[in-house]
Parts: sequence; structure tokens; C-alpha cells
Amino acid sequence: MPSPVLHVRDLSKKYGDLVAVDGVSFDVEREEVFGILGPNGAGKTTTLECIETLRPFEAGEILLDGVDVRVNPQEVKRRIGVQLQSSSFFDKLDLSELLSLFGELYSRRVDAVRLLEEVELEDKARSRVGELSGGQKQRFSIAAALVNDPLVLFLDEPTTGLDPQARRHLWGVVRKIRSEGKTVVLTTHYMDEAEVLCDRVAIMDHGKIIALDPPQVLVQRLLSGGFKRERVQHQASLEDVFLDLTGHSLREE
Repeated sequence: MPSPVLHVRDLSKKYGDLVAVDGVSFDVEREEVFGILGPNGAGKTTTLECIETLRPFEAGEILLDGVDVRVNPQEVKRRIGVQLQSSSFFDKLDLSELLSLFGELYSRRVDAVRLLEEVELEDKARSRVGELSGGQKQRFSIAAALVNDPLVLFLDEPTTGLDPQARRHLWGVVRKIRSEGKTVVLTTHYMDEAEVLCDRVAIMDHGKIIALDPPQVLVQRLLSGGFKRERVQHQASLEDVFLDLTGHSLREE
């Protein structure tokens, strides 16, 4: 069996007396979409920031592709791409120029057109970020995170604030990236998103992982325990109605 691309053991992070991450352990397999779920304040983003070398931690071990985050953070940074909840970009450069600039930071010559095609923004190559819709900005931030051809891509709530069409479209972008051999680690508040995209999910609360399995296994475990919905579950949702009436295609200005 190949070694996991990400190995986290007994990770702990404190802010003063507050324990934000409390002894968290998990592995992520290569070419997996791995989700971290939990309510606000559960420790999801802090966990990602420790892995991404953006935040120091008090205890534990993190290995990314066998590289120790503490010992060689620069090597880890070369192997990951990070899309944050909110990103800021230079507003005087167009998308193609921005991607080329980011490539320079990694001493790489970037094929900006190919990266924009990856997230279906090739027709916006000469546009500035301020001219993009919300969904386009999110997709561009993913393109920027792919500049260094990362082994692992981290997405922190990538579809928050998007309309249903843009959200579903971004799911397709994530699937495409995964199909090209990359590993994706994401956080989300949308349970349907996690069910559709993730091979496995870790559910966090109060800084701890309280469950970790494929979504369907977690659902079946709940049902096996005698769980029954108080309300009848319909075969379609209001979002399905919305998409059926308005269409699945993106409406971007």
C-alpha cells in the first residue's frame, strides 16, 4: 500500500487558554477528496492552517508527502496549493498577468491560458478580478492555487456564498482536478457538497475529530442505530426545483 500523502498525528494548537485543536489525528490517501466538517469554531480552519505551514502548533506531527511541516516548511509549500475563504489580488493586472506573476514567485514559467482553461475562465484572461462574478472569483482563486502544480490542493469553504448553478459548477472543477491525479482537502458547511465530493469526511467539534469515514458509512451507521427523520424526506429538494426551473448553466456577466 502506498503511504498516505498527508499524515497528521496528535496535532494540538492553543490560543492562550483556548484549545482550538485537541490531539487530532488522521491520514489522507493519494488522489482522495477528503472533507473536514464541523460547526463554526470546531477547529477546521486552524487544522488546515497548521498543515499549510501558516500557523505554528504546540504538539503533534504533520508529514506531507513524507516531509515534516516543522522541519522543512518551504518544501511543504512547494508541494501544496491553498485557496482561502477570501483572497485579495492586485487590481491593476488581468487574470493572465496575475497567474504569470504568481508563477514567478515559484520560479516557474506558467501557462496562464491552460490554468484558466482548467477552471473554465479562458474567456476572462484579459479581465481584472474586480470584473468577475462571485463564482468566477472563486474559480480564479483555485487557478491561482494551482500555479505551482501542487500535489495537494486545500480548499477552505470554496462554495460559500455562491448560487446553486455556480456551486454545482465548482463541484465539477473539483472533480476534474482530482481526476488529474491531485489530492483535494476541503472544508465545507454544506453536507450535500460533502456527500457528493468527498471519499471520506472527518467531523470535528470542540477541536476533536468525533467521526471519520466515507459519508455513506456514517449515514448507514446512524440508520443502524434506529435513527428516523421526523419529517418525510422527499425525492427532490427546493434546490432541485430551482435548478429545474432556471437551468443548470452558469449565468455570469
